[in-house]
Amino acid sequence: LLPLSIKEEQITMMECCSKVICNGCSITNLIRELDDERLEPKCAFCRCRVPSQKSDAKKNTMKRVEANDMMAMCFMANLSYEEGNYVDSFKYSSKAAEMGDADSHYRLSILYWRGRGVEKDEKKEMHHLEEAAIGGHPAARYNLGVHDLNKGRMDRAVKHYIIAANLG
Repeated sequence: LLPLSIKEEQITMMECCSKVICNGCSITNLIRELDDERLEPKCAFCRCRVPSQKSDAKKNTMKRVEANDMMAMCFMANLSYEEGNYVDSFKYSSKAAEMGDADSHYRLSILYWRGRGVEKDEKKEMHHLEEAAIGGHPAARYNLGVHDLNKGRMDRAVKHYIIAANLG
């Protein structure tokens, strides 16, 4: 998978079909619906009715998780992490990381580093940090630079920093 070239806060995941769109496209769809009062809120992709309640949205996302949808797993991993449920965040992140998601590898490295939901494990932390960096995750690349700098490998650290800066 190619990483999106936009930041996570600039995208929206549609809970009905797990498609990820930029916020601009989401707002454009909303404006279209508001301009024509006869239209009800629908997904820009699958044209399903947008869930009106959080519980419905979560239920739809869980259906997508059961269907092994990587984006739904990432969404649930983020949601679980934000709620402080690190065990579930680890579970969903692990599944998404197996499918090759760089953000999930990065989240796993953070969980192993902080010992949240799992025991602290520097070897596993570094493995997931490297996988995330290879997948194009700029923060993971930066953190590898910090790790190499702390180990006294200035030349490698500088290379990581340059790559991280180019990634954004």
